[in-house]
Amino acid sequence: MLRNLSRHVFSRSVVGLLLALPLLSLATGAAGQEGPPGITVPTAFPPFDPTAPACTVPPGLQRILAFAQDNEREFIAGVGFGLAAAAKDRGIEYRVALADNDPALMIAQVEGFLADKVGALVAAPVDPSSLAHSLQQVIWSGGYVGTVVPPPATSLLNAPQYLTGKVLGDAAAAYIVDHFGGKANVVLLTHDNLQFLAPRFVAMRDALRDLPGVTIVADISPATVDEAGGEATMRTVLLANPSVDVVLGADTVVLGALAALRAAGKDRPDQFLGGIDGEPDAIAEIMQPGSPYKTSISLASPVFGYAMGQHAADWLDGKSIPQAMDILPTALSLDNIDQYKADIADPAAVYLDPERRDAYLKMYGNICFDTRDQYVNFPWSSESR
Repeated sequence: MLRNLSRHVFSRSVVGLLLALPLLSLATGAAGQEGPPGITVPTAFPPFDPTAPACTVPPGLQRILAFAQDNEREFIAGVGFGLAAAAKDRGIEYRVALADNDPALMIAQVEGFLADKVGALVAAPVDPSSLAHSLQQVIWSGGYVGTVVPPPATSLLNAPQYLTGKVLGDAAAAYIVDHFGGKANVVLLTHDNLQFLAPRFVAMRDALRDLPGVTIVADISPATVDEAGGEATMRTVLLANPSVDVVLGADTVVLGALAALRAAGKDRPDQFLGGIDGEPDAIAEIMQPGSPYKTSISLASPVFGYAMGQHAADWLDGKSIPQAMDILPTALSLDNIDQYKADIADPAAVYLDPERRDAYLKMYGNICFDTRDQYVNFPWSSESR
């Protein structure tokens, strides 16, 4: 991540049940030990209260922060960069387990962390449903679990997905009107198989629906959320639709689509390729004269990674932390890209400056070791849609 930065200048509805549970079910965390289900009904959390009283320091756990990492795409590498920086600043050990898109391997890795009594775990799940029970076991053991989007988690991170997709969709729609007279062939590289991310693509379709001259020639989910997946999917799309004007999706898959366009000689300076995540390679493309890549919606993964690392350390110190966090989307342009690159290069400075931090993150709810039965076990979003 550092290399890339320098290179690219870059209801308490379950309380009654829990009162009936023996305390042992909350504290032992032995493999196979079943515990409380968490908050399973969609709940709107109040703003995070940083003055909430502290509670018990989790007993019997190691001061270790581990990252269960799905793959090595830049967005996820940014999460790791922030986590590592926070762990260093708080004096706790940091470990990484790379699953390389293998859900069975990720389960084994998380169970290994559980066996080692790792006190804090952040996960970017390969397959959320298959990993859920293993994450619950870590929660039941008393450990911190932070997740990038899907539950369960003591502290769940999400973006307001519809808003994130709308920012990108609106930018594409405006470009189509200004540069193509309202007519364009569009490719949507979606993740509709991940219900947590589906609203962003609903928003993109909504933004394009009012343009009668737009034809969505492909609306498809790549097999893997990385450049290889985007490139393979785009090669297939080009066989049936060799003329493409707009490509939208996550940065990593859109970067793969750009590689396929270039390999086929189908890239043009007037195309609009736009992504979500603020990947360093996407930023580099935006800054290149004549590149089809026009914008990226920043979710500043080093900044929220650093925040999650700080919350993990706070948890291990017995402090109250947020139950959920919003990552606020920002459309990157030449006007704000320098400040953005400075922020992701030094996430600690952003986190310690409330005004800068609040431009990227919004925090909700409170949870600590003593209230860990209230972990998030539903697809949380701050959005009502």
